[in-house]
Amino acid sequence: MAAVTIDLTLYCENARLLAEFWKTALGYVDEIPASRYGTAEESFARLDLPTGGADDDGALLCDPEGIGPRLSIFRVPGRGTADNRLHIDVRVPGEGSAADRWERIRVEAARLVRAGGTILEAFDDHILMADPEGNEFRVTAAPA
Repeated sequence: MAAVTIDLTLYCENARLLAEFWKTALGYVDEIPASRYGTAEESFARLDLPTGGADDDGALLCDPEGIGPRLSIFRVPGRGTADNRLHIDVRVPGEGSAADRWERIRVEAARLVRAGGTILEAFDDHILMADPEGNEFRVTAAPA
């Protein structure tokens, strides 16, 4: 049996804002809709999103190398802060000492602050951050 694949989904109030942030954070790109859907709008229509027709109702992002999971971002009016049941770990690559890994984590967190993220708290091995809508994620080093 082959391994299963996963997609990650974020619910938000502004899908375009979060899509731009997560493309910057992860190096992802906009996913081209499957060939059976000619446009992104046709692709989104199959997902039963809330009505309203806004251009920022959703975004589908993917790893350009095809390795990481797809990230779906959908606008859900009235989303509460308690809805963040999943978080993303942004793992910076590279080897070296604990000090080297911490420096890479710190540099990546600073880059994500410039992209619109917020540092919430620093721990021994990761930095807890929030994206522009308050969804928490961690910046940490890839396993050695």
